Amino acid sequence: MRNLLLMTTWFIPALAMAASDIPPIVKQFGEQQGIQNIKEIDAPGGVKSWIGQYQDMGVTLFMTPDGKHIISGYLYDDKGKNISEAYFQKEIYIPLGRQMWDTLNKTQPLKEGAQTAPRKVYVFADPFCPYCKKFWAEAQPWVKAGKVQLNTLLVAFLNPKSGPNATAILNAADPVAAWKEYELSGGKILPELKGTSSRETFNLLQQHQKLMDELGANATPAIYYMNDRNELQQVVGMPDQKQLLEMFGPKPD
Repeated sequence: MRNLLLMTTWFIPALAMAASDIPPIVKQFGEQQGIQNIKEIDAPGGVKSWIGQYQDMGVTLFMTPDGKHIISGYLYDDKGKNISEAYFQKEIYIPLGRQMWDTLNKTQPLKEGAQTAPRKVYVFADPFCPYCKKFWAEAQPWVKAGKVQLNTLLVAFLNPKSGPNATAILNAADPVAAWKEYELSGGKILPELKGTSSRETFNLLQQHQKLMDELGANATPAIYYMNDRNELQQVVGMPDQKQLLEMFGPKPD
C-alpha cells in the first residue's frame, strides 16, 4: 500500500500559479528544465522557495538572495530529514489524490453494496485475473454487512477473451448480477453475448484502461480508497490481511 504519488499533468491545473506571480528567473528555469505547476512555498530560514512538478516527481527550487541564481534540490533540516517531501505531500500529492478520487467517483462501475456504506473502494479488474476473483471474494463480508461499497471497473488485457467476457458482462440485463455470478462460478458462467460489441461498451472499456494507466497501475487488481486522513491510497495486486483491514475496516461478525 502507498499514498498515491503519481502526478499526471491534466489532473492538477489548480496548482499552477499565474505567470506574473513567478519571478522571471524561476519561470525561465522551469521552462528550460521541464518543471511545471510551480508554486511558491513558505520555507524555513527565509529562503525564497518554490515547488513544482518534474515528470512524476516533486522538486524544490530556491533563489539566491541576489535574485540571479536558482538552486534545484531538496530541503533538509538540522537532523537530516527531507522536509521537501512534506511540502510535496501537502501541496501536490494530497490535492492530486483527491482530484483523482473525484474522477473515480464520476465513472460507471459495477456497484456492489449500499450507497450509504461508510467506505467506498474502487478496483480495476480483468475477467481473467485470479487475484481479482480472490479480492472480490475477500470483500464480500464487508459488502454484505453494508460496511463497504465495492466499485468494479472492468478492463481487458490479460487474455484474448478478456474483452469478449467483459463485454458480455457489461451488456447483460443486470451487469452487477452477471459479474457476481461470473465470480462465484470461477469464471465459468457468462451471459450470452448477443450480436457484436456496442461502440459504447468498447469505449467504456477503453476509458477504464486509460484511467488505470493514468493512475499509475500496470496490473490487476488495482485498488483505490481514501484513508482516515482523506488521502488516496493505492494497492496493486492482492492485498494481505493487514491491507484488507486498513481499506475495509474491522471485519464484520
